[in-house]
Amino acid sequence: MKEQFQPISNTRDESVIGYFKFYGRMLLDFQILTIFKDIRKQLPYYSGNILDIGCGQSPYRFLLNSENTKYFGIDIVDAEKFDYFNEQIIPFDGLNIPFENESMNHIICTEVLEHVEKYQELVNEIYRTMKTGATGIITVPFSARYHYIPWDYFRYTPSSLKTIFQNFSSVDISPRGTDISVIGNKLVVLFFRNLIPKNIFKFILLPLWILLLPVLAVYILIAHISLIFNLGSEIDPLGYTIIIKK
Repeated sequence: MKEQFQPISNTRDESVIGYFKFYGRMLLDFQILTIFKDIRKQLPYYSGNILDIGCGQSPYRFLLNSENTKYFGIDIVDAEKFDYFNEQIIPFDGLNIPFENESMNHIICTEVLEHVEKYQELVNEIYRTMKTGATGIITVPFSARYHYIPWDYFRYTPSSLKTIFQNFSSVDISPRGTDISVIGNKLVVLFFRNLIPKNIFKFILLPLWILLLPVLAVYILIAHISLIFNLGSEIDPLGYTIIIKK
């Protein structure tokens, strides 16, 4: 199966245009929006050694206080398979974290575990490198399309996540969004996939999709309202955020 298009990088460009692109994207991309909302509740309060696992382009590093943190970003040796080109990262084999036992105060791992075949080995490595009392934030998708094909292996439930992180002293698992925001995300992908037709048949239907854009706009508004007031079913979310403590 060939992927129609890979996920778009969510790294914030420090230019004015990059700033508006980063935050403007969250009007349409509910996965990124909900991840960012959870991440920004944690990272500004982190201090000491910070390990960002599978960091890609380090999209959330700017949320850390550079004066009292030391950032270490690691990713697989051939991260270019995921369209990541970050010269500042430390390459690793995807399982064995190249740091000493109990050397990290906090860890970050966003949308990575679904791409790890031996996920328990990596989680055990995370545990090993964290200091006693250290905390971390991890996000995983639940309702998400098959992406970065063929390196997309799993979708996790709260039941499986509790087992995977059972060695930690504290594990808090919370859903990101509800079925309403999931539908919103799917509609956005559906519309944009058809607004850029790749064959004659889709081109013929293009006026129909353009006429339906107001419907999309209304539902996007409904999805944002659902996130603000926590409307809808949390058993069918966009994904999960896991806050861990060793």
